[in-house]
Amino acid sequence: MPAKVRVRFAPSPTGPLHIGGVRTALFNYLFAKKRNGDFILRIEDTDQVRFIEGSEKYIISSLNWLKILPNEGIGKSSKVLFDYKQSKRLYKSYVNKLIQKNVAYYAFDTPEELDLIRKRFESEGKTFQYDSSTREFLKNSLNLSKEELKKLLKDKTPHVIRYKIPEKIKIRVTDLIRGKLIFSSSTLDDKVIYKSDGLPTYHLANVVDDHKMKISHVIRGEEWLPSLPLHVLLYKSFGWKKPQFAHLPLILKPSGQGKLSKRDGDKLGFPVFPLQWTDPETREVSSGYRESGYLPEAMINILAFLGWNPGTEKELFSMAELIKVFDLERVGKSGSRFDPEKARGYNQQYLKTKTH
Repeated sequence: MPAKVRVRFAPSPTGPLHIGGVRTALFNYLFAKKRNGDFILRIEDTDQVRFIEGSEKYIISSLNWLKILPNEGIGKSSKVLFDYKQSKRLYKSYVNKLIQKNVAYYAFDTPEELDLIRKRFESEGKTFQYDSSTREFLKNSLNLSKEELKKLLKDKTPHVIRYKIPEKIKIRVTDLIRGKLIFSSSTLDDKVIYKSDGLPTYHLANVVDDHKMKISHVIRGEEWLPSLPLHVLLYKSFGWKKPQFAHLPLILKPSGQGKLSKRDGDKLGFPVFPLQWTDPETREVSSGYRESGYLPEAMINILAFLGWNPGTEKELFSMAELIKVFDLERVGKSGSRFDPEKARGYNQQYLKTKTH
């Protein structure tokens, strides 16, 4: 019997939820519900520098408005099986396992030292990367004696922990949307997996959390594709079975050139956020679809068609109908252009059904 389908939407509370993020949540929700699986809402708040007050509440309110409701996680009062905020969980023991296996190491280089090295490389027409070709002459535990390392740690010298990318290997993984992918380790850098502030980076935390929460499918945006080989390597280093991956195409500007951003909405006069958002620092107000008179049913329909094709002439779907027909096989690889006029047309059609 196959394992139960469990998916997660794991946004960071670093500002309002962009419609690209909402589309990711929707596709996860539809995929899980079609298979009687679990949809989990997890908050990845390890980036304390970029944390913005009110973001978490905004995420929950947006998903509630659209009825993309988690059956487990943040915003769900019952069925609490884990701490669903990364800042509440502990990761040091997992880092220590990687260090013991010699696949991670302490790095004591200061930001200033790395900046100087970066500038030196640039002056020679090269690009600096902390990897197998450079780590041997940098200030890390791979080059320090046991005594030197012990003293630095005892003195609480600021440091990070990096993952040691293997040299000259191919990392192979099958993506449910993009098919078979091959990455060369020579293009990867030794990413920081544990920061000097004692918190994990996204790379480590999401792998550990997905394993602990028994996530079966990781459905996320295309921007995470470059991180995929590292995540696959982390699963292998821990000796864990990896989930299946699916990387959704970008939502593009109305022109089709580049990723949709808030500036595009401001310039062309349409929202890019589900709800109105007031920046807590600048007090700048960004419009939302709810406040612009859009029905949540219309928004669901608009988002569903961004990158997915139902394979039918039918254009208006209820959430229940989408759950029945949605499949990742009909999600495209290339970016999907956001058309504000088409979005308005969808909403008008839904408004007509409400008034008749």
